[in-house]
Amino acid sequence: MAESSHISLVPTLETLSPITLSEMDGIKLMNRIDSKYLTDEAMLLRVLSDAAAAGYRVLVTGGDRISLYNSVYYDTAGLRMFYDHHNRRLVRQKVRTRSYLNSGDTFLEIKRKNNKGRTKKKRVAIPTAELMDFRSDAQACDYLASHSWFQAQELSPVLETRFLRITLVNPSRTERLTIDTSLQFKNFRTGHQTSLQNAVIIELKQDGRADSQMKRILLDRRVKPVRVSKYCIALTLTDPSAKTGRFKIKVRAIEKTIGNKLIIV
Repeated sequence: MAESSHISLVPTLETLSPITLSEMDGIKLMNRIDSKYLTDEAMLLRVLSDAAAAGYRVLVTGGDRISLYNSVYYDTAGLRMFYDHHNRRLVRQKVRTRSYLNSGDTFLEIKRKNNKGRTKKKRVAIPTAELMDFRSDAQACDYLASHSWFQAQELSPVLETRFLRITLVNPSRTERLTIDTSLQFKNFRTGHQTSLQNAVIIELKQDGRADSQMKRILLDRRVKPVRVSKYCIALTLTDPSAKTGRFKIKVRAIEKTIGNKLIIV
């Protein structure tokens, strides 16, 4: 996949106190409100420094403060899940498999958004060998049918996404912040691939009732909220035949943020 040079985040991350997966059990936030933000790696260093000063802790898995994620998004032949999002349907779903490479876990995940803006995620463990295609797993197919609108036979793999993730937790453990960098995309149907270069997608996950110091940090740093979907941006970039008008504005926002043109190969 396409690559670019990146700023080292490790020295700054070393200033944050660690938190383990077991300590995070009480803040999974599977039923949550998500707020997303777009920035670049240079600004991320400043945000991380502010987070350290505010007492945020960083998830450490296998001794690492940065985790590698590999996801495969599924859709119908007509890209119903993509177009539900593009056409602003409030109630929608996404289906993906995801490997958390640092922990070695792989899941089939169903994300469901309701008309109140809340996101619920259901997932079931699957063998890592099924990341690229779970449809021969009868139990996984039954799980999909029980928790989504879709049957396995109407879906196929569309996109692979790979990225590095940093996860922060606030001192009172009422919110999680996921920070995705080095995002790379590959479209199985078109063969095109690309990366977001030095762009950073930050996602604040909370139940909506608790105050958020991170929102204040991002506001002070003039990092503005933006509605962005990795799946939809990736498909916009890699599928010239798809109707992507609304998401092209998001692509231009990313290019403005990083000061560079995104390259598709």
